[in-house]
Amino acid sequence: MALEIGSLAPDFELPNQFGEHVRLSDFRGVRPVALVFFPLAFSSTCTNELCALQENLAMFTDHRVELLAVSVDSKAALRSFADAKGYDFTLLADFWPHGAVSKEYGVFLERKGFATRATFVIDADGRIRASVITEPGVARDIAEYRRALDRLAPVHA
Repeated sequence: MALEIGSLAPDFELPNQFGEHVRLSDFRGVRPVALVFFPLAFSSTCTNELCALQENLAMFTDHRVELLAVSVDSKAALRSFADAKGYDFTLLADFWPHGAVSKEYGVFLERKGFATRATFVIDADGRIRASVITEPGVARDIAEYRRALDRLAPVHA
């Protein structure tokens, strides 16, 4: 079962597409995070979803929200995916232990071996303020992201 709104988001450290380690706790007290779990790089629905995020990146920057996309793919696969599609946001590899972060957030699908489509909007205090979760094969709508981001308190520079 996915984590509930209001709960403290579990901290984690994962490599990004460049092999740099990113910790969720590094953003606490600094800025909110949109944590976007997606099943697999290069699959059609995931590609379309992440391309839509890229096209709407200003929505996240306008809210001063860090966009972190997570899949069970390796960092090398994510680097290739980001390069091929021109993504200007961070992709994180929940590769090993396989799906450990997805499992902590309650969105790992054991029978499939990857996460369902789940987004958690986490405030600067580390609390989950909104979530958008769909079934595999069902894309999240950009309007849902807007509504989720609007649930955050304004962050000032």
